[in-house]
Amino acid sequence: MSRIICIFRAGSSWPLSRVSTILSRGDIFSAPMSSSTHWLSPAEREQSLTELRGAGWAQVENRDAIFKELHFKSFNQAFGFMSRVALQAEKMNHHPEWFNVYNKVHITLTTHDCGGLSKRDVKMAKFIDKITFSM
Repeated sequence: MSRIICIFRAGSSWPLSRVSTILSRGDIFSAPMSSSTHWLSPAEREQSLTELRGAGWAQVENRDAIFKELHFKSFNQAFGFMSRVALQAEKMNHHPEWFNVYNKVHITLTTHDCGGLSKRDVKMAKFIDKITFSM
C-alpha cells in the first residue's frame, strides 16, 4: 500500500484542481534527501572539529551536533545577528536550532537528513563565526 503525504503552504501557486489531478493519476514525487556529498569523511570531520573547537564550538553530548553560545552587547545586536544567519540559512536551505534570550544566542548545528554533522554544518558554523567577528 502506497501513501502520499502532501504539505501545502499558504499562498501556494498550485491550484487544488491540479493537485487532485496529480493524485488521481497516482504520480509520485519525491524530494531528494541530502546527498552523500554532504557527509564528512573521517579526516574531514576531525580537521573540521579541531578548527571549530578552536573557534569556541563544542560537540553536543549524546548527539552528533555542534553548539555555541554567543553574547552580544544588546538584544538589537543579537537580533541583527540572527537575521543575518536566517538569510544565509534560507540560501543554504540549512536552518540552525537556536534559542535567544536578550543578548544571548545559543546555536546547535546538525543535519537531520544525514543524521548528524555534515559539510553544511561546518559551512554554516564558519559563516556564523565570520559575521560574529564583524559585529
